[in-house]
Amino acid sequence: MTKELPVLGAALSLDMIEFHRDWLFEKDRDIEIQSFCWPTTHDGDTPELVARAKQLLDGHKGRLGLHGPFMSFRIDCADPEITPMIRHRLLRALEICADLNADQMVVHSPYGLWTEAEIATSSVAAAISFERVRFVMGPVIERAERLGVELVLENVEDTDPGLRARLAEALGSSMVKLSLDTGHAQMMHHRCGAPPVDAFALAAGAALRHVHLQDVDGFADRHWHPGEGNIPWRAVFAALNRLPQMPRLLLEVFDPRGLRKGADYLIGLGLAQ
Repeated sequence: MTKELPVLGAALSLDMIEFHRDWLFEKDRDIEIQSFCWPTTHDGDTPELVARAKQLLDGHKGRLGLHGPFMSFRIDCADPEITPMIRHRLLRALEICADLNADQMVVHSPYGLWTEAEIATSSVAAAISFERVRFVMGPVIERAERLGVELVLENVEDTDPGLRARLAEALGSSMVKLSLDTGHAQMMHHRCGAPPVDAFALAAGAALRHVHLQDVDGFADRHWHPGEGNIPWRAVFAALNRLPQMPRLLLEVFDPRGLRKGADYLIGLGLAQ
């Protein structure tokens, strides 16, 4: 029996959800809202944005998630004066998830080449790193569990695809899983010698619940449409198809109006619908 192709979704601002509404609704595609993750979005803006999101999503039966805040902080922050603000921003985003019946939120990984090297050469550094994340994220994870919102840790500057998985397991919650950004992985593969994108997917295994689909040339975080860079998409989807369950597949590109270009490319390869 032929396996049904996965359905592409998209990570978009509210404006772009409105722009692509017909395409998103035709197959009840997964949606990730990216209007609540920016530092310029303040508490006072939230009610109006939430009301607009509800209006735009009325009748949508697909899965819904949010990209959590991420700019100018890391979830392994050691500064006790900054930690409360990080928690506040993440907890506020979780309340928005609850308001919109979203059941997934993206959180950026704290890891990169420098930290990974420290952890690789010192068991003390590894323990400290995990405990810092546990301290910062503890209240956030507890709230996510109560609300039924899955937190997915997205690779950004990660070069070790297994470290994020070990962190998620160490946090000890069934609501903490993994996200893969294909462009981030490809950039780290080319610039820092990290494994290729398909290896990132396989290393995440059953914990991989979310994928940002974007293409790059390996030099920078381009967020090009799939097919415009050098990611080997057949290998990536072959790896995804080996997982116990297909994660959400969200196109995340810097040209959101042209979103269908990358979608049509992957559809044309026979990889998705």
